[in-house]
Formats: sequence, structure tokens, C-alpha cells
Amino acid sequence: MRTCPDCGTANGDGDDFCGNCGAYLGWSRAGAAAAPEVSVPDASVPDVPAAGDPAPGARAPEVRTPDAPAPEVSAPEIPGPEVPAPQVPAPAAPPRPGTARTPAPAPRTPAPAPRTPAPPAPGDAPRPPAADPVAVQPARAVAPRPVVRPSAAEEAQDGPPCPRCGTPNRPDRRFCRRCAAPLTVTAAPRPLPWWRTRWPFRRRVRIGGSGLALRRMIVLLVLAALVIAGILLYPAGRNVYQDTLDKLRSAGAITPTSVSASAELPDHPAAAADDGLTNTYWGAPDVGASITFAFRSPFRLVDLIIHTGDSADPQQYQQQARPTTLDLQVTTSDGRTHDRLVTLNDKPGPQTVTTGISDVVRVTLVVRGTAGAGPGRQIALAEVEFFKRG
Repeated sequence: MRTCPDCGTANGDGDDFCGNCGAYLGWSRAGAAAAPEVSVPDASVPDVPAAGDPAPGARAPEVRTPDAPAPEVSAPEIPGPEVPAPQVPAPAAPPRPGTARTPAPAPRTPAPAPRTPAPPAPGDAPRPPAADPVAVQPARAVAPRPVVRPSAAEEAQDGPPCPRCGTPNRPDRRFCRRCAAPLTVTAAPRPLPWWRTRWPFRRRVRIGGSGLALRRMIVLLVLAALVIAGILLYPAGRNVYQDTLDKLRSAGAITPTSVSASAELPDHPAAAADDGLTNTYWGAPDVGASITFAFRSPFRLVDLIIHTGDSADPQQYQQQARPTTLDLQVTTSDGRTHDRLVTLNDKPGPQTVTTGISDVVRVTLVVRGTAGAGPGRQIALAEVEFFKRG
């Protein structure tokens, strides 16, 4: 097992990265201590004999040290000057494994001083001349043979593969044991709806709080403003809706159930204003007289058409007085009355007055102004037509 140097989590021998923190485990000290040191000779450096090694096939000369006893010579010794023994360097230390061996420089042997032959003593045999000393190289270090160490079989791990390199990992690991890639890939957050990106609904980091109370207060104020606006604008909105329906739908004629007048002439009763004829009329004696039309059930009065004068013929139209200003009073089923001043043109033919009032049960027309009035002339109102929404 390999222990993480950062968090101390135990990992497998074949893991290169920690499964908890993703730190690189490096080389294991236990594995390095078990493996023997093997020195591999560098092929780029030729095998050059070290200084002091004897040549191949040559006989190594004997080295004489001061403590060793002198070899016995069978020939008679001829007295002469003493020759100093050659200095032998200490054997070189073996090189460190994995490093190239650099040939050691050959030791320099001081040149021997010239010898002066001494005269032989009387009675001694002649001594052969001594041979010159030969340089001796130190012994060459022999590199040990490499030892093959069997590698431990990698333990099989079952788990999800790494999304980067595909190496299987255990389910409890958080990082890949080969490339240290994160194994727990979190899904990207969903985008916020468009209204969360607008003020004041978007989140901001504010000093002293998140601003949640401020956003709630703003939302409450907006809702209160909408409620107040709906209450105040409801009648206007309802009227706009009804007017739109009046324009989209067709209108149909409706007949009142009863007609009455505050004043009328005997030959021109109030019912003549609702007989469907334009050559008959309701005759009002004076300004201020009124005529009332009653209906059985409430309806929406879209508009009404008024015919003035005693006839549609232009020559006969001016024989009687004509109303030019009428006070329109519309009563609804809840008892409310809608007053409106209507101005008419002094010409024969129909004139449309748009109303748009719902739940109408009664309509009253009061004469306020006339044209062509004079002695012996009556105020003639030929016909009044009512239309409701179909």
C-alpha cells in the first residue's frame, strides 16, 4: 500500500495519484529499498584499461613494499646504490550504480636517478645489471550482474472508468489513479429563467445581507399597486370591453312596450313616435315637454336613431318646428340614470346617436331647443328607433 504524503489516505501499489485529494504519490520508498542497486555500464564510454593494469598477455611485475621481505637472489649481490621502490597507488573505489565510470589518470612514477656502478669487491662474482621498474595499474572494479526482481501483479479494480483516460477505479475514489482527473463530474447548473435576471429579482451579494427583505417588499408594493389599479380602472376597462363587443357584433332593433309623454297634441299622440312611420309625429306643445319609452327586460342599448320634423320630404319638413337639442335620460335596472345632451342637425332623415349603456329599462327624451318655432307651429318628433347588441 502507498500512503498519500498530503492527506495520509492508503492507496494501491499501482496508483500514481491519491484517490482522496489527487496528490501525486511519487516513488515508493519501500519499493526503492527492496530493489538492489544495479550498475549498467555506459555503452558510449569504451572499456579502456585503467592506469596500472598489465597489458593483456604480459606478466605483472612483482611489487616490492617496504614491509615485505626482499626476495632471495641466487646471484651474488653486487654492492651499489639502493634503488627506491615504485609507489603503488591504492585501488580505486568501485563506481556508484547508474553513473558512467571515468578512467582514473595513471599515476606518475618518478624517473630513477642515474646509477653509478660500484667497483666490485675482491672475491665477489660480478652482479648482473638490475632491470628498470615498470608502472603498475590498480585492479579494475567488476560491476555486479543485474538481479531481475519479479514485479507485483497489479490488483484488478472494478469501477467506473475515468472520463479522461478510461482507467477503471474503485467507486470510493474521487480522483483517477493514473491521471488524477476528477471522477465525480457534476452537471452544469441550469440557466436561470429570464425574470430572475432582471432587477429586483436577480441575486446580488450585498454587504450586510442578501437583499431578500428588500425584494419581498418591492414585490408586495407591486402587487398592491396592481390591485388598486384594477379596482380603479375596472369600470373603464369594462366599458372598453363592452364597446369592443358592440363593434364586433351586429345590432338588432328592439321595440318598447309602452310610450308616454308629459304633453301631447290630440292629433299627434306620443305613440306616433314609435309606429315605424316617418310621416306621422309626436307633437310637443312647448320646450320642456318629454316622451318616455319603457322596455320589458333590460338590454344593452348600442345606439338609437332619431327622425325630426313632420315628414321626410324636404319641402314639407320645414312646415313645423323641429327639435335641435334633446336631453337623453337612460335609466338602468339598478335605478341609476345616465344623462346626456344630444345635439341634432336641422335636416330631414335619420340621425344616429351612439350610447353603449347596459341594462337599460327606460329611455326619456326632453326637448331643450327647437328650430323653426313660431305662432301656430308644433314641435314635431317623427320617429325614434332603438338598437340592442345581438
